[in-house]
Amino acid sequence: MIIDALSNIDRYIPLHHRFSRAIEFIDTTNLHTLEAGEIRIDGEDIRAIIIESELVSKDVSTDGFECHNTFIDIQVCIKGSEVVGWKSRSSCNVPKDKYNAEEDVLFFADKPDMFFTLKENQFAIYFPDDVHAPMIGEGNIKKMVIKVRV
Repeated sequence: MIIDALSNIDRYIPLHHRFSRAIEFIDTTNLHTLEAGEIRIDGEDIRAIIIESELVSKDVSTDGFECHNTFIDIQVCIKGSEVVGWKSRSSCNVPKDKYNAEEDVLFFADKPDMFFTLKENQFAIYFPDDVHAPMIGEGNIKKMVIKVRV
């Protein structure tokens, strides 16, 4: 997992061959004007999901403690802030069900090892080993989740 200020996102381009295109989209788009929904950036390989939603309790979010096999998440906080729970997948022992390939999600009943706050103009990158429970807090948030095929 990576957490950083959006102003530093270009530093992470070398980490994955598709990050260049994903980060170019972030750098050249007025994120505040994006409407909720999905945007195809590079076919099925890179897409952005814009979320405007009310935040939830820790219990609700950790009930959906998740990770992905096929996609890396670049999650950008556009407006508001959210608390996120995290734990390494290698430390998780209690899967809730089998991996859902169609939705690219595996849920765990484990609890996060840590919680952190992602604020406006910050981002987090969740790799397949990063089990995460986002959207914790009170109030509303506007965020973008860019799905980057591994």
